[in-house]
Amino acid sequence: MELKGKVAFVSGATRGIGLATAERLAQMGANVVINFFKSRESANAALEKLKTYGVECYAHRANIGNDEQLPGIFEGIKERFGRLDILVSNVSIGSYADLLDVDNRSWEVPMNTNARAFMKCIQLGTPLMHEGGRILTLSSLGSTRYIPGYSAIGVSKAAIESIVRYAAVELAPKKITVNCVSGGFIDTDALKVFPNYEEMKKEVARRTPCGRIGTPAEVAEVVAFLASPRSSWITGQTIIVDGGYSLM
Repeated sequence: MELKGKVAFVSGATRGIGLATAERLAQMGANVVINFFKSRESANAALEKLKTYGVECYAHRANIGNDEQLPGIFEGIKERFGRLDILVSNVSIGSYADLLDVDNRSWEVPMNTNARAFMKCIQLGTPLMHEGGRILTLSSLGSTRYIPGYSAIGVSKAAIESIVRYAAVELAPKKITVNCVSGGFIDTDALKVFPNYEEMKKEVARRTPCGRIGTPAEVAEVVAFLASPRSSWITGQTIIVDGGYSLM
């Protein structure tokens, strides 16, 4: 319960890594605000899970990629709790295309929703933060290496990791840390849409030293550590969680 009484915001927390992260923070005692856009039913199901840990929680509907909808999230947090201790930017979207086939929309959607929204959340969230605040985001291996069809999303992830470094320096005087967790091949619903999902899973497991793919809970555990007081001397870093896949 080392986060007891803390207030956390996790965007895109109705499934996958976002939900696993929100649940882990709640297990550690944090009150949790989650964000969703499409499914109120999924948001309600997530809240029911979080409430089992005896914490306060609610869901705010907003399109993270829309600047006009972002202030309401933080106004609600200020009104309900008066503070924010942990900010986790988890939302990630984008369409798959090779670089030569990327059109304006394929470029703008991930850059706005993944990268610019993260920057805006930092700008809106830090006024509610005090010494010891934690800002976290999620990235992927496509930020630093080539993944077929991942061009625009990969560039947005690289931008996110750059924002982490700049924000870490600028917020250090306020004793707020900023870090990133980069997951390898994680078994989430988002990947199951691929027709060759099972084939991909087997190949990644074969190439991973640990011999399997990762789970959302394993990524969430690293995020939770970085959200805790134990990570006070870590800032501006991107921690890779991939079972050693990127080493091969």
